[in-house]
Amino acid sequence: MMMLFIKDVPDQARAGEIKRVSRGYARNYLLPKGLAEIATDETLKRLEKIRNEGNTQRARETHVMEELAEALDNLTLTIAGRVTPTGRYYGAISGVRITEALGETLGREIDRRIANSVEPIREPGEYEIAIPLSSEITATINVVATIEE
Repeated sequence: MMMLFIKDVPDQARAGEIKRVSRGYARNYLLPKGLAEIATDETLKRLEKIRNEGNTQRARETHVMEELAEALDNLTLTIAGRVTPTGRYYGAISGVRITEALGETLGREIDRRIANSVEPIREPGEYEIAIPLSSEITATINVVATIEE
């Protein structure tokens, strides 16, 4: 089934693209969420408008991510955790804890999907962590992992 994507769908298509998808995916996911429409003659006439809206939205998101990258660059976080007698953390400091600490430090919501790309910290020390904010933008933060007392 040929679909005209109205909004960006990660790992699938960008707004304004026409792509063939399975009927079940279209009927159960794309159409109910308003992410795409069936490609007909009428929808093809609106194609240019949809592409422009998608480009505008991507430019806005890129601008927001660039501002966030500037705020994050060279930021230092200190996170404490309990350690075993051998000096390793119980369970590690996960990417989720790091993104939560970032959110508290910056006073804004940080997308939790970022946590999936951050490796857990297993031992105390200083770490430089690259955080991918989008496919083109990456910020680098310093994390000081300390021993909880």
